[in-house]
Amino acid sequence: MISDSGIDLGEMLHRSIKPDAGAVVAFVGVVRADPGVRAMEVEVYDEAAVEELRRIKDEAIARFGVSSVDVVHRKGRLSPGEVIVVVVCASAHRKEAFRACEYVIDELKRRVPIWKKELTEEGGRWVKGDAF
Repeated sequence: MISDSGIDLGEMLHRSIKPDAGAVVAFVGVVRADPGVRAMEVEVYDEAAVEELRRIKDEAIARFGVSSVDVVHRKGRLSPGEVIVVVVCASAHRKEAFRACEYVIDELKRRVPIWKKELTEEGGRWVKGDAF
């Protein structure tokens, strides 16, 4: 899911906790406070991003046998310290949940059309991503 407002990590974790899940693993990405960076502008091709995220989630479930995968990525203007992305994976066992979580964030960075621009006092500069 793509959101232009805050991410409720507690709600995401709550949705993932089920009787068959012995492990829930979360990755929380935060906008770094790099020197001179005042904010980050995140642009997303929404329709393509949602579809690609759906494919990645389905792949993770099939590949690692996890019971659920939940992903939310922010868009818009974000300040250092704000949460930009959350991935939550639940499974019967921890190894599968960890592997699925890592797979999802790696594939998201590689395949989902999301662009980040660091805003500084001198202007803006696009951040080189894995794929975009």
